[in-house]
Amino acid sequence: MGLTKRKLILVLVFVLVGVSLLRVLRITISTSYIPIMVSSPQLDPKISKPTPSTYHNKILSDKELRFLSDIILQKAPCNLLVFGLEDEYLKLPTINKGGATFFLEDKPEKLIKMKGNSNGTQVFRIRYKTSAKEAYKLLKHARTHSSCSLRSGIGTRTSKCKIALTGLPKEVLKSKWDIIVVDGPGGDGPESPGRMGAIYMAGVLARAGNGTNVVVHDVDRTIEKWFSWEFLSEKNLVSSKGKFWNFRIDQKENLVSSKTS
Repeated sequence: MGLTKRKLILVLVFVLVGVSLLRVLRITISTSYIPIMVSSPQLDPKISKPTPSTYHNKILSDKELRFLSDIILQKAPCNLLVFGLEDEYLKLPTINKGGATFFLEDKPEKLIKMKGNSNGTQVFRIRYKTSAKEAYKLLKHARTHSSCSLRSGIGTRTSKCKIALTGLPKEVLKSKWDIIVVDGPGGDGPESPGRMGAIYMAGVLARAGNGTNVVVHDVDRTIEKWFSWEFLSEKNLVSSKGKFWNFRIDQKENLVSSKTS
């Protein structure tokens, strides 16, 4: 009898231990599984459903757009030249009603945003031969070659200056511009064209005018900052807002940049 009771006790112990192990295992599985399901982004409609802001990359802030609009309204109707064709700039011909608004863009997909040659608006495709990674080398070249002097005027389509945009339309070279906006080409990577040539040409064209405003965007970036100081001159900076610098270039100013040796 003593032996039988001992066996029964052992069996009972094994049963109780087994039940306890099963309960522990069940608790472990359930607690490790639940958080994974709760934190899964696929099950959260707020995360998986895109918002409208996901699809539109706004280039200008509201304050920047008002800043640019005010500059144009002060001279409208006027001759307005814009490097770059972003969505926000589609409003500029209306702001400059009665004037001439020209856009210069290198990306074909952006050209379809606006039909050119209507109501004083024209859109031209241009090509850039340089890349942002060449900026410093091009700046040194411009400082040491007389063909890049701002005194040389608009020059010809065969300029030897490596930073000059020799492929600009004749309509652009012959016009006297009241306002030039530089927000193109793209300059967000070393392989992108960069705005070295656009800023340089804006400086050259502005000095062929009669009191031209040159408004440069993205001046928080190194290239835009360097080349604006070099070819538009810090002394000509009259106002700023956000990432915009507004230069006023007088036709009779000293054409030699203070930084040019």
